[in-house]
Amino acid sequence: MQDYIEKIIKPKLQGDGGWIDFVSFENGVLRVVFRGECSKCLILERCVDWIKEQVEKDLGEKVKIEYERKRPFFWNV
Repeated sequence: MQDYIEKIIKPKLQGDGGWIDFVSFENGVLRVVFRGECSKCLILERCVDWIKEQVEKDLGEKVKIEYERKRPFFWNV
């Protein structure tokens, strides 16, 4: 799962200035951190749904995604 996120999903998000970091995958729960443009995206839920669909299509696994947004400290000013 980590390779899939880093090699397939991450490059697609980077094209729009976003970033995703793999945290863990246990018992069908994928944990990730969104950074860059993803961290302030207003429609991030649509992207999360898209990632679920891609994982199911490409890997044949249904996953629940738990995520966190990490904004650079200077965006909070």
